[in-house]
Amino acid sequence: MRFETKRMLLHLFFPTRCHVCGELIGSMDKFCNACSEKLKMYEGNFSIEGAESFTAVFEYDDTAKPAIFLLKNGIGGNADYAFGSALAEKLRSEGVTDNIDVIVPAPLHKKDKRKRGFNQSLLIAREIGRRLNIPVEEKAVFKARHTRAQKELDRLKRTLNLKNAFTADSKKLEGKRVLLVDDICTTGSTLRELTAVIKNSGAASVHCACCCKTVKKAQ
Repeated sequence: MRFETKRMLLHLFFPTRCHVCGELIGSMDKFCNACSEKLKMYEGNFSIEGAESFTAVFEYDDTAKPAIFLLKNGIGGNADYAFGSALAEKLRSEGVTDNIDVIVPAPLHKKDKRKRGFNQSLLIAREIGRRLNIPVEEKAVFKARHTRAQKELDRLKRTLNLKNAFTADSKKLEGKRVLLVDDICTTGSTLRELTAVIKNSGAASVHCACCCKTVKKAQ
């Protein structure tokens, strides 16, 4: 059964709800109209050291937080579909997709994956790959050391927390132009550490992408 057909049949029996407010909606990959208007598109110029580019779709604010919560906790059924499709569209519009050979999701440590049951970044990466016809390599990068949750730490401690936490398989990355995908970017510590590991493993280039980016509020 084709993927889109399966989605349509599932939607008939299990109607889709907006991932922000819970309102019933008629599309598998859209937020409701009201929340779509409230979600702020990310328009910053943030960069990741060592990466060729950085792409984010939405600002991580009070409107986006409920949707990310659903994504991280596997509630609602297709938040990955909604975010993945939105990110794929933005990557295509920015011309990034012409320079990608493989998509690599930010990894979870096995303890965290076992507790959660899935890796939300992998789900997003798969949706991007499906839409852009780019392969996803889910076993190219591993989180070898368990760390504290980044959200509990300040900027400096975030960087130290992730030092030497990741390893990569150079056989899967050597010479490849990589799209590195994560759900949220706050200070960029995770993407920066992963970018360094991937490039040190022989990748030709790294482009970073995430669903949401935190933005400092004006004083």
